[in-house]
Amino acid sequence: MPLFSHRSSASSGSAGSAPLPSFYSAKPVKPSKPFSAFSSTRIPWPILVFSLLCLLIGLAGTLFALSAIRRNQPLPIFRCGTSEDTFRSFYSSSDSGKLGGDSNKGLVDRPKLLGFVGIQTGFESGERRSALRSTWFPSDPDGLLRLEQATGLGFRFVIGKSKDVKKMAMLEKEIEKYRDFMLIDVEEEYLKLPYKTLAFFKAAFKLFEADYYVKADDDIYLRPDRLATLLAKERSYSMTYIGCMKKGPVITDPKLKWYEKSGHLIGNEYFLHAYGPIYVLSAEVVASLAAARNDSLRMFNNEDVTIGSWMLAMNVHHEDNRAMCDPRCTPTSVAVWDIPRCSGLCNPASKLKELHKIGMCSKSPTLPPDDI
Repeated sequence: MPLFSHRSSASSGSAGSAPLPSFYSAKPVKPSKPFSAFSSTRIPWPILVFSLLCLLIGLAGTLFALSAIRRNQPLPIFRCGTSEDTFRSFYSSSDSGKLGGDSNKGLVDRPKLLGFVGIQTGFESGERRSALRSTWFPSDPDGLLRLEQATGLGFRFVIGKSKDVKKMAMLEKEIEKYRDFMLIDVEEEYLKLPYKTLAFFKAAFKLFEADYYVKADDDIYLRPDRLATLLAKERSYSMTYIGCMKKGPVITDPKLKWYEKSGHLIGNEYFLHAYGPIYVLSAEVVASLAAARNDSLRMFNNEDVTIGSWMLAMNVHHEDNRAMCDPRCTPTSVAVWDIPRCSGLCNPASKLKELHKIGMCSKSPTLPPDDI
């Protein structure tokens, strides 16, 4: 039998039955409400709505930040004044250690080079640049960097600006793809080539510390390895002007191609100067040009004549090198172009590719300095 029994008979009021304990009640007990942990801390609905709004705003901000990080941002451009080097900006934002040699140092303001080569180009020369990138000129930033490390030469396409919005938009797309341009603040126009050339040398001197600065056109076939060998030669002259030197009659007829408006200042024959498609100036010469005021130097119609006149005034050493104007590929040719038929290669977009297929042009060995 159990010790306790909760059953009792209300009708059996026998005297012998024990009275109920005090904690029992004859009245029915109401069941208590279930306990709730939040019953005493209920949040007012205005605060709840405000909290939800804050949460939604925070989530929206996070999503926007993630999308901004993932979006392709325009890369910063390494600039000095109004001159811009799109190649170094690419590595400054992606892998600074590659160019600086030390990942802690990054890019230097004026990288030291044996030579800096500016390939002069224009807005109408897209096919030429494409042909160059498929031949001797690297087609990507890594290839351009490897060429610089192998030869000590930096290469960039040099271009000015245009008032044509479409041309500038197309150039921006090409820059975004290849990162191989130097942009200079001068109007891109054939009649202003002397001004562009001066702007190029000024910009190159500010952005690069090179022993030599090379002006080259985008319609020649170049051997960078042989150019580096040529520039690495020991020279006794600190102010040097290297190229295929020439003289010739001054053209004073406005109807002819090489008309010289200021021909009366020159005389009947031009002074000794280098052909325009490619020539080299030593660092000391370029330093003098960089320090000159733009309006202090005389500009002739023809760019090569203009440079030659400056060289006469500066008393530089003229170094004539015919390997820089070979009409065909040879074991010693540095630059190949169709002299004297064209001031560069005739039909350069196709001729560049044809030359590159010739083993003598693209695969013949580099010669020692004494052989160039």
